[in-house]
Amino acid sequence: MAGNTVSILEGNTFVVSDLRGDIAATPTDTTGLFAFDTRYLSRWRLTIDGTTPNSLSTDDLQYFSAQFFLVPGTGTIYVDADISIIRKRAVGKGFHEDVIILNHSAKAVDMEVKIEAGSDFADLFEVKDKLAKKGEFYTTVTDGRLVLGYRRETFERETWITSSVPAEIANTDTNTPTLTYHVHIEPHGQWDTGLDISLGKIFKGIGYPTAKYHSAEEHAQPDMRKGLDDWLADAPRLVCEWETLTDTYKRSLVDLAALRFFPMGVPGAALPAAGLPWFMTVFGRDSVLTSLQALPFAPDLAESTLRTLAGRQGRRVDDFRDEEPGKIMHEQRFGEMTAFLERPHSPYYGSADVTPLFLVLLDEYERWTGDVDLVRRLEPNARQALEWIDNYGDRNGDGYIEYARRNEETGLENQCWKDSWNSIVFADGTLSKLPRATCEIQGYAYDAKVRCARLAREIWGDHTLAERLDREAVELKLRFNRDYWIPERKCFALAIDGDGRQVDSLTSNIGHLLWSGIADDEKAADCVQHLMSDKLFSGWGIRTMAEGEGAYNPIGYHVGTVWPFDNSFIALGLRRYGYRDEAARVGYGILEAAQFFRGRLPEAFGGYRRERTQFPVEYPTACSPQAWSTGAPLLILRVLLGLEPVTDRLLVDPALPTEIAEIQLLDIPGRWGHVDAFGRGRIDLTKLKISAPAPEETPFVVAGQW
Repeated sequence: MAGNTVSILEGNTFVVSDLRGDIAATPTDTTGLFAFDTRYLSRWRLTIDGTTPNSLSTDDLQYFSAQFFLVPGTGTIYVDADISIIRKRAVGKGFHEDVIILNHSAKAVDMEVKIEAGSDFADLFEVKDKLAKKGEFYTTVTDGRLVLGYRRETFERETWITSSVPAEIANTDTNTPTLTYHVHIEPHGQWDTGLDISLGKIFKGIGYPTAKYHSAEEHAQPDMRKGLDDWLADAPRLVCEWETLTDTYKRSLVDLAALRFFPMGVPGAALPAAGLPWFMTVFGRDSVLTSLQALPFAPDLAESTLRTLAGRQGRRVDDFRDEEPGKIMHEQRFGEMTAFLERPHSPYYGSADVTPLFLVLLDEYERWTGDVDLVRRLEPNARQALEWIDNYGDRNGDGYIEYARRNEETGLENQCWKDSWNSIVFADGTLSKLPRATCEIQGYAYDAKVRCARLAREIWGDHTLAERLDREAVELKLRFNRDYWIPERKCFALAIDGDGRQVDSLTSNIGHLLWSGIADDEKAADCVQHLMSDKLFSGWGIRTMAEGEGAYNPIGYHVGTVWPFDNSFIALGLRRYGYRDEAARVGYGILEAAQFFRGRLPEAFGGYRRERTQFPVEYPTACSPQAWSTGAPLLILRVLLGLEPVTDRLLVDPALPTEIAEIQLLDIPGRWGHVDAFGRGRIDLTKLKISAPAPEETPFVVAGQW
């Protein structure tokens, strides 16, 4: 979100306001109180004697709470007020807000305090697509409780507002009623009231009758296994002299905690929602990739993601939802448009990459945790996913996964991670034709088969399946390196389109081929040269599309911006092929960029050359926090330290950029228990102030228990 808004969130609820704490949503912006894809409050505006207070400062250091420090509006540029206002807000099953007014003068004061409240009950799809409501609104007052409501046939939602100090409630015949207080404050005294905004109805009349937090509560108590303190305590401890890295690391852990979403029907599960504001929901691709990034730091996320997605795996052919047997879901929504089948997200299966990525995560999770029980329980799901790859995924029998939406009206045109309509284009900028088989998805399928061959051999006890998957993976790699290679450009094609043509634009997708391991070594070397060239590497990170391509735009969503998550997996791929210095350079560029975003990497930022702007240019509508951007620094730490599970030991093989003197990552959890990892940079340590002596052990051959 932009810098003039404040976001707080917990579980399935979040609030976005301005710097005063006010909410004055238009039909197309994302301020408000949201839960389960519905905006429960679109107006929440405080006035003092008819004027809007001015903002002094905002404290949003806790992910679930914020404080707003205000003074009455003076009508001038000068602030010389005898009155100050503090708004304390905590979100959870609605939100609780304390309004505190302090009189700093020696005279008593009288004032009229008003709060305007209202809700448009907009579905998030209505906010994004500028659509009008089809039901009816109502407002009632019962026993001092203000009820804002919306009804469309059997779909009903309500917002309940109560105040600890009785208020006059007026304008109830509109959708913007007003709570009014006539306030008298003695000299150097204060007045305050507590307000609870609750979600009265969510599903079939069931709601949260009271907000979760109250005035005295200052620590998060999420509806999950771990509160924030336990979450942070269980994560590895980072020791590093570079404050940008330590601040970014802590911000990543806190944001991951905030983005935990607890899906219905999966007891104890807390998986990463994709991001604020558009994607606070179960989201297959984002949850899988974020869980992969976070495995050395928060392995519980992967376990929850695997269980949740397995429980929603496709069972039938459904054109409306793009569902197919064995396919892993893309996105699930709970709002009005989904309820009335105006959107297919109940859930929607329109992604071609998440099914093989699900299998990659299953294997990687076991390699880190040793949790063979989950791998055995999900064996039927894994087999169904493998069948989807070979049958429904391969639409034309050419051995590659292609995608084309079954639902022309509401389905996604592009069902890879670059899912905007104009992302898969030729070098001259013209659009390719559907169905499309993007290169990175073939890499994911190759990796999935290699990994599932190991699971079949070592855990499922099916050697026949293991041999078949090994053979198919070898054949796929040979075929891919033949069919996707463009000799004149010395790179892999972005895709093969519906006409069988190689989509020849140069993009970051080739970096994912290194992560999956599908690229031949000599072709990988050419890919690395492209990735590190000025055309793709901006100085902050690798662009989604190279400078000079026909569709290149440095602020185009998937055709020139830099995505931190994309770079984190490319860096992992560079390490896989032995390009340690290049991986360190990419990782360091992304970490440097984080300092310009207060440690919170956005979904994407501009692809301008570093020397042109001197700072990363913010992409205007990027989600923030966004799960796989939050996970990017974690995966980069793994890359820099060279962390790799090998049976019951953790291999540590650091390759730090020259700018970082030393990194210590302590108490890394895994099947080995807990181990410490150390890495040193390649600069003169005598010129740096080191707070603690480096360990005597050799830093690049660390494995097992310390």
